Amino acid sequence: MKRFEGYGVLITAAGSGIGAATAHRLAGEGARVLVTDIDEAAAGKVAASIREQGGTAREFACDVGDRAAVEAAVAYAVETFGRLDVLVNNACACHPDAPLFEDEDDEVWATDLDITLTGAYRCARAALPHLVASGRGAIVNIGSVNGIQDFGNHAYSAAKAGLASLTRTLAGHAGPRGVRVNLIAPGTVRTAAWAGRDEQLDEMRKLYPLGRVGEPADIAAAVAFLASSDAEWVTGAVLPVDGGTTAVSSGFKIMRD
Repeated sequence: MKRFEGYGVLITAAGSGIGAATAHRLAGEGARVLVTDIDEAAAGKVAASIREQGGTAREFACDVGDRAAVEAAVAYAVETFGRLDVLVNNACACHPDAPLFEDEDDEVWATDLDITLTGAYRCARAALPHLVASGRGAIVNIGSVNGIQDFGNHAYSAAKAGLASLTRTLAGHAGPRGVRVNLIAPGTVRTAAWAGRDEQLDEMRKLYPLGRVGEPADIAAAVAFLASSDAEWVTGAVLPVDGGTTAVSSGFKIMRD
């Protein structure tokens, strides 16, 4: 019996990277996955790839900054799969810092917080009644080590720290209703955001106790654990999946600067 046989799953920003790897992982374990992304074509490619491998997946265009779009995605998942058991909040926005903090732009701050934190809030709010109804509901938020330690990116880091706080408060609210809420805090993961920067990634590898940067599949494996019944007594947790970087001192600030 596959762990997610019969499950309905919705994943945001699943058109590439961590979201796409998670969609493949959960579908490979029997889930019916709604691959959502602001880029519908990218979502469609991931869903098609899952179907080619014998899995069940559909795509849906969703901007987590738009409440109506989020509610439409959740409704489509429930209508298509007959239920919703797992929500994976993966969407985020991350803009580079200004050289001086006092030069930071209000719009950049607002965008990073809106997509990264408020977007997850919108998705959880829309999904929660259906997760309660499933009797085995789980929310897995994709946070970041930036929400734990200083790795730069003021707005993004504040949003990820806020997402960890929301994870705890929502876990307390939703636990008695049968829904678990947890967060994964990845370190550096080799995604499209690092395209063309292989030399920098190779240097960063040296800063990780386990000797490499992460791969999307590393995070997908952690999502699969937290979303499954294997973690049925785990809620409100922040799980670093970071090659050990938050456990030890590192030279990240030096490299970043």
